[in-house]
Amino acid sequence: MEAKDTCGAESGSKKKKMKKSKQNDERILPNILVTGTPGTGKTSLCKKLQEKRSNLKCINIGEFAKANNCLGDWDSQYECHDIDEDKLIDDLEDTMAEGNVIIEHHVTDIFPERWFDSVFVLRTENTQLFDRLKTRKYNEKKLEDNVQCEIFQTILDEARDSYKPEIVHEIRSDILEDIEKNASNISSWIDQWIKDNS
Repeated sequence: MEAKDTCGAESGSKKKKMKKSKQNDERILPNILVTGTPGTGKTSLCKKLQEKRSNLKCINIGEFAKANNCLGDWDSQYECHDIDEDKLIDDLEDTMAEGNVIIEHHVTDIFPERWFDSVFVLRTENTQLFDRLKTRKYNEKKLEDNVQCEIFQTILDEARDSYKPEIVHEIRSDILEDIEKNASNISSWIDQWIKDNS
């Protein structure tokens, strides 16, 4: 079982979830969304961030959905499950209110805007992305759709449409060194956020 791993295929609800929770200014630690087309290095970046900041909670939405019964119907075209967005949001609400969470997912517009203090969108050169996805043994449609999403910067545009422009940051994720550099930069951003909000 896997949660849908095709950008655009599980287009979010476009409605922001409105359940009550702590507002951003009540948290003492920030929340971050790490997003990008499948294959851009989100998981690698989150693992590197956890190495630098062991108390950071990193949540891979696909894994969380499986573990917490948030999977929807099977999509035979993309060979994966949809996600039950309402249950997912309800299940994560209290965790997100605590702060110090990084959400890793390729769909940006299903989450409440109030959850995140920063959104980092990973971008990868198209031929590298194609090679990465090919090693995952994606079917031809899934592979082609994901590369098209990267070419047309679908995830970046969705993030800019879903969140305040000043919190959305585009970062390169082409080579291994980018993972270390991006993790260091995000860790520094967290330090600055804590300083500015304490």
